[in-house]
Amino acid sequence: DVFPTLEQLPLWGFDGSSTMQAEGRSSDCVLKPVAIYPDPARTNGALVMCEVMMPDGVTPHASNARATILDDEDAWFGFEQEYFFYQNGRPLGFPEQGYPAPQGPYYTGVGYSNVGDVAREIVEEHLDLCLAAGINHEGINAEVAKGQWEFQIFGKGSKKAADQIWMARYLLQRLTEKYGIDIEYHCKPLGDTDW
Repeated sequence: DVFPTLEQLPLWGFDGSSTMQAEGRSSDCVLKPVAIYPDPARTNGALVMCEVMMPDGVTPHASNARATILDDEDAWFGFEQEYFFYQNGRPLGFPEQGYPAPQGPYYTGVGYSNVGDVAREIVEEHLDLCLAAGINHEGINAEVAKGQWEFQIFGKGSKKAADQIWMARYLLQRLTEKYGIDIEYHCKPLGDTDW
C-alpha cells in the first residue's frame, strides 16, 4: 500500500451546526487537509490535520485560527506542553481529599511514590506513538505536581510545528482513553494553590 500524499486528499464537507461552528439554516463547512501523518495505531492508517473553510473551500472559517498564522518555513519553534492526568475528577495520584506530599520529589521523578504506576507507561507510549507518526517529539519529564507531565515538540516552520503539537495532543488524548484517564492542559487547574 502507498501512503497518500496531501494533494490526493479531497476537501470534505460537514455540518457545522453539529460542531457549533455554524447555525442550522446555513451550516455547510468544509475541511481542507493541511498535514498528514502515519497513524501508528492502525495498519495503513493516516491522521489528517485539517483547516475549517467556508463552503467555497477557499475562504477560512471564522474558527480557523491556523489560517491567521504567518508561515515562516525556515523558523524553528520549540513547544513545551504541560498537562495533568486526571481520573475521577482529580489529578492522578492525588488523594480523595486534600493534596499529596509537598512538591519536590515529583519533578523529573522516578519510582512509584513519585509518579505512580501508570503515568510513565502512558508517557512512554505517547512518545513512541508520536515518533512513529513522524512528529518531532524531543523529550518528556514529570513536572512539579503529582500527576503532571510535560512533552516537548521541536519543529521547522510555524504551521508545521503548530500542526505537530496539535497532533501530539490528539494522540495523547486518544491513548489515554484506554486507561480511563483524561488530560487537563491547564498548567494550574487547581487554582491558587502550590499545584
